[in-house]
Amino acid sequence: MRISHEAIYQALYVQGRGALRRELVACLRTGRALRVPRARTRERGKKFVSPEIMIAERPAEADDRAVPGHWEGDLIIGLESSAIGTLVERTTRFTILLHLPRMDGHGDEPRFKNGPALAGHGAKAVRDAIAASITVLPAALRRSLTWDQGAELAQHAQLRVDAGLPIYFCDPHSPWQRGTNENTNGLLRQYFPKGTDLSRHSATDLAAVAATLNSRPRKTLGWKTPGEALDDHLRSARRSGVATTR
Repeated sequence: MRISHEAIYQALYVQGRGALRRELVACLRTGRALRVPRARTRERGKKFVSPEIMIAERPAEADDRAVPGHWEGDLIIGLESSAIGTLVERTTRFTILLHLPRMDGHGDEPRFKNGPALAGHGAKAVRDAIAASITVLPAALRRSLTWDQGAELAQHAQLRVDAGLPIYFCDPHSPWQRGTNENTNGLLRQYFPKGTDLSRHSATDLAAVAATLNSRPRKTLGWKTPGEALDDHLRSARRSGVATTR
């Protein structure tokens, strides 16, 4: 007899009418007491998302992680809408953190609909932060970026032009389609706890945390660090480039 993982989860959670007992929740790293099944009715996506840029159209090479250069991204949100952007490369698990400082005027006046995104993670701020971070990499490591359907990536078309980076969007309410990024965000919460003001962390602070994660050996990488794995791919790309020019 075969039992799916979803059936096991549901059996655990059903004892508490969809929630785990308090003593069990304390043992969970995420602290998430409620179970949200993956099978959900898919709602209509955002207006800036069209069928040709959905994850189903992403190159197949991104799925098996054999070819580096495919990234997953997201925001982690803190107190008073503070945020940090996260980019994770699927093959090497290399992580880049995006500094998204609040803009002048934040908190001075009440927020109003369609006003400027003073919290620092509006579409333009996120677009510029991704472009600035990703364009320092060679084109071979800028094959795609997968994001959820958050409004912070509404300017994806301009980002593709600025960074030469194809953008793909997950289906609504499908965070597992960015599983590598979701796992990394969980690790990052050890450094940036929920309910804290993320705007107090400087770009230098974020670089230090990213360096810590990128120097942590990973079993899935044969106990190499993400930094070492990325360096291996960069060296291989350089050798291939030299060979083709001879």
